[in-house]
Amino acid sequence: MKIIRISAYRVALPLREGSYRWSGGKAVEEFDSTVVRVLTDTGLAGHGEVCPLGPYYLPAYAEGARTGIGVLAPKLIGADPRELARLNRLMDREMLGHPYVKSAIDMACWDILGQAANLPVASLLGGRYGEDFALYRAISQDSPAAMAASVGAYRAEGYRKFQLKVGGRADDDIARIRAAAAMLQPGDVLVADANTGWLAHDAIRVIRAVEDLDVYIEQPCASYEECLSVRQRCPRPFVLDEVIDSLGAVIRGHADGAMDVINLKIAKVGGLTKARQIRDLCVTLGIPMTIEDSWGGDIVTAAIAHLAHSTPPELLFSSTDFNSYVTVSIAEGAPQRVNGRMAASTAPGLGVKPRPEVLGKAVVEIG
Repeated sequence: MKIIRISAYRVALPLREGSYRWSGGKAVEEFDSTVVRVLTDTGLAGHGEVCPLGPYYLPAYAEGARTGIGVLAPKLIGADPRELARLNRLMDREMLGHPYVKSAIDMACWDILGQAANLPVASLLGGRYGEDFALYRAISQDSPAAMAASVGAYRAEGYRKFQLKVGGRADDDIARIRAAAAMLQPGDVLVADANTGWLAHDAIRVIRAVEDLDVYIEQPCASYEECLSVRQRCPRPFVLDEVIDSLGAVIRGHADGAMDVINLKIAKVGGLTKARQIRDLCVTLGIPMTIEDSWGGDIVTAAIAHLAHSTPPELLFSSTDFNSYVTVSIAEGAPQRVNGRMAASTAPGLGVKPRPEVLGKAVVEIG
């Protein structure tokens, strides 16, 4: 089997709530997503998706994804999409860095492998655990009262885990955390996610002010070293996200005792192949994970679901359903949340069928 064509499509994904806000005044109203189609000489086609959270969350941006795919795709024509380790070595040789560019291509090739084997991707990633898994809900940064109300509203929809977007002024964030915590019920989980927005002294001040609350602290500062410094003075469970961008970062963090949980984002590390490597290392080391991506629609949500559903439940801290945040569906068969939980498809591959009328005309076509 050989790759004969790689196409990329641009899809706009407006948000149901109008906007999504996090630290530093950053906000988006519409996500710019890229869908990749990989066609083989057997007629099998696989699909992937990459959707950076704007150009200022990670070193990634939507136009860069499409431009990079156009540069990388000619090097992959003729490769066997089922040989994922070889394919990733080829992509890394032909393009240094830029993992997010490679992610949707790798995802599409997993889709092809599953279809060729007549197995869902979750089976190829290690096997399916249980009937479904728990999701978290991100609470966009707002006033303490509005964020608390959002926790209550999403709890009524079945969510039990809430990621509170903080990373603003310390006094405001203390009030946000306290207001949200007051809405919780036994068994609920609250994560205060600063998204790199605090300086170390702000982080310590906020953490000390909420020491009486049951709350996780996530990615308080921009650098690993700052986060480690805060971690060493933090009495609360600690999550690292933005700085966990490779297998080496996990190894370093584990050796330093830098975190209790990590956020594993598929595009940030280069696709499902490398995300699986990190996931399996974390399982071996006993590090719980939130399995997700930077953002996306139905195809990203499907890929997240397969990786999450094939992760031992005791090490799956949480996951997410990005397709419920947006107003446009780009594929049939994508998993949907039910009472704050989700299940991966049992159909071969990712189990999704893109909607041509939504994708429109390819903006990149190689082969």
